Amino acid sequence: MSVQIIVAEVAPVYGFTGGRAVSFAAALVALAGAVLGGLALFRFVRRRAVIALAAGAVGVVGGGWVVAVAEGGPGSGSGIVGGLVALVFGLVALALGGMALKRS
Repeated sequence: MSVQIIVAEVAPVYGFTGGRAVSFAAALVALAGAVLGGLALFRFVRRRAVIALAAGAVGVVGGGWVVAVAEGGPGSGSGIVGGLVALVFGLVALALGGMALKRS
C-alpha cells in the first residue's frame, strides 16, 4: 500500500468577486474620509472632521471584516489586498479627523 500525495494548484481569480466588492467599497469610503480629514486640517470645518472619523471607522470595520474572513492570499478572489488597503486608509482617516477635531 503506497501513500499518494495530492497537490492542488489554485488558479488566480480574475473576476470581481464578493470579497473584492466589499473591500473595494470599504477602501473608497476610507479614502474619502482621509481626503476629508486632510481638508479639515487645512481649513477647519467640524463637519468634515466628523465625516472623516465616521468614514475612517467604516473603512476599518469593513477592511477588518474582509481580512478576518478571507480564505486565501492575494489573487484568490477573497479581497484581502483591498481589505488591507481599507484598513490603512481608515486608520489615516481616523488620525486626520481626530487631529482636526483636537485643533478646535
